[in-house]
Amino acid sequence: MRILLDTNILIWTLSEPKKLPKEAKRLMDLSSVLYVSAASLWEINIKASLGKIKIDVHQLIRCLHDLDIQELPVTWEHTLLVKDLPFHHHDPFDRILVAQAMSEPLILLTHDAALPQYGELVKFV
Repeated sequence: MRILLDTNILIWTLSEPKKLPKEAKRLMDLSSVLYVSAASLWEINIKASLGKIKIDVHQLIRCLHDLDIQELPVTWEHTLLVKDLPFHHHDPFDRILVAQAMSEPLILLTHDAALPQYGELVKFV
């Protein structure tokens, strides 16, 4: 099983592990590969620059490398899939994560209750 972590799951994994749901931990342990989208790092950088969260993004990237979490670039194909997604969710970062999960395919691990409407590749934990 290959898993794409959504932004909140990523933040909890690295900086607030007590908030990480047990099912998320279990699935991550079962995963053959964990991925983080470049879109998640973009979202984190925006929120950090606006003062909404306090995360040292350079430290975050070092942790991702240390944990052997794989980078998932945003490709043209991913962006094309976003156009055809129904508007169950309007957040552009979440929509690109769904498109990436569908394209690769990967299981998108999320704590956003609206995202499972996109299908079986989205796992709410």
